[in-house]
Amino acid sequence: MDLRHSVLLPYAAGDMFDLIEQAEQYPQFVPWCSAATILERSDEWVAARLEFCYLKLRFGFVTRNPKRRPQWLQVRLVEGPFKRFLGTWELKALGDQGCKVEFALSFEVADGLLDFVAAPVVDKVSRAMVDAFVRRAQQSLKELA
Repeated sequence: MDLRHSVLLPYAAGDMFDLIEQAEQYPQFVPWCSAATILERSDEWVAARLEFCYLKLRFGFVTRNPKRRPQWLQVRLVEGPFKRFLGTWELKALGDQGCKVEFALSFEVADGLLDFVAAPVVDKVSRAMVDAFVRRAQQSLKELA
């Protein structure tokens, strides 16, 4: 399944990138994210373990994500309930007007019972996640111009 979401925001691309990259903060504002642990962080990579709880379904996964601040961060699955999982955050500066944030996700769930519920859950969580970043930016970042 492939999902894509984009939004125009009146914030600097670097500031939005930092919100996205700081996964340890996700439980504070990303819906259904119950835990987040940074496993590794450098200028080129960030690796994290994220736990989600949606209704009574709990799932977690580990990612190791290459990044180029402030343009993009790619979410690559290391371990989790997916056969395939690849997400990409792209941020494009719009001068003094802010930035465009695009999130694309391509995934296939692993065989088994999770197949039946995972696809709609991942779609709902990914949409809510983009909305959560917008709200977090509105609360914590200064608008440009």
